[in-house]
Amino acid sequence: MKIIDTKLKDVKIIETDVFGDHRGFFTETYTQNKFHEAGIDVDFIQDNQSLSVEPGVLRGMHYQRAPYAQTKLLRAVTGVIYDVLVDVRKGSPTYGKWEGYLLSEYNHRQLLVPKGFAHGFVTLTPNVNVAYKVDGYYAPEADGGIAYDDPDIGIQWPMPLNHLILSDKDTKHPQLKDADLNFVYEEDK
Repeated sequence: MKIIDTKLKDVKIIETDVFGDHRGFFTETYTQNKFHEAGIDVDFIQDNQSLSVEPGVLRGMHYQRAPYAQTKLLRAVTGVIYDVLVDVRKGSPTYGKWEGYLLSEYNHRQLLVPKGFAHGFVTLTPNVNVAYKVDGYYAPEADGGIAYDDPDIGIQWPMPLNHLILSDKDTKHPQLKDADLNFVYEEDK
């Protein structure tokens, strides 16, 4: 297993060992002791999966406010996504900064999304299945989000904004400067 640090502190790309032959492949997507040995000591309690039928489906930019914040471990089971994170931890040296990552059924990469990051992705292929683990249950009263097209953040989505397919809810998130946030950056957790 390989852990790759990103430009956003605490965000990690995880590459598990993939064993393939003429029949296909095998990989352990999550093995608790290996993750703990790699310094990822998260108590995941729920698995989720979404299907996006068309390319251009954008889901995001979501978060849950503390104390219901969630850490996520996310991967594309089928298809390809462009996954984006925005640091929304007040006091962080990368507050308001974003980074995007390609996750696919081909590269087998997973993304560790820590608490304090707004998260979203856009599908680049049809019939995309995304699976993710979380360490907290959904809490509707803590549900929040920021605008996917916030000009102050400037996320560069890989397709024109007028080609994106969003839920009604995801078209109404506020800009970061107006968002209801309660995340505070902690130097060395």
